Amino acid sequence: MSTEIAEVVEKKSEPLFSKKNKKLITNPLDIDNPITVQVLGVCSALAVTTQMMPALVMAIALLVVTASSNVIISLLRNTIPSRIRIIVQLAIVSLWVIMVDQLLKAYVYEVWKQLSVFVGLIITNCIVMGRLEAFAMGNKPGPSLLDGLGNGFGYGLILLLVGFFRELFGGGSIFGFKVFEALGINYTGNGLLLLPAGACIIVGIIIWVQRSINGFREAH
Repeated sequence: MSTEIAEVVEKKSEPLFSKKNKKLITNPLDIDNPITVQVLGVCSALAVTTQMMPALVMAIALLVVTASSNVIISLLRNTIPSRIRIIVQLAIVSLWVIMVDQLLKAYVYEVWKQLSVFVGLIITNCIVMGRLEAFAMGNKPGPSLLDGLGNGFGYGLILLLVGFFRELFGGGSIFGFKVFEALGINYTGNGLLLLPAGACIIVGIIIWVQRSINGFREAH
């Protein structure tokens, strides 16, 4: 779960982009990142980041699902019986995942094939379910939208970072463009980075750098 589970203080006069609410966007990018700090959604971060394009599409897909589900659950929070709240959350997330999956299949079919089952597995992604349970169930739609966007951006940031290093140094390209070949450098690529082990190494380095820079600070 997030280190920032405490409910946002709701005031009618408080603007949507107040200092407190802005942290819902900024904290997940760094000191409360869902992958590097909360250690959620790691499986997809390792599986879909061999190239930048699948990583980008996966990041957008989770962003849409998380933000949309957060808003709907927030709107319904006072009408959902506590005993069935998880079932309701899963139903709403499933609806958004199905719509996103079908849109990807229709418009970016090749990328959709590369992502394989991981778009469907957003339904059980701990980031999505964690934000619904920890935040959207206790806060208004505005802050819930920001919370969903923030965690989606934080997830996407790490996916793109991992994808950048894996595609560049593993295959010598970025978004399919042969970088080293264009520079006249004979680089055959590092096969290790295209394996799950390579992704683990990169994620570990990102965590180490981030925590070194932050001095192991915690979100509050």
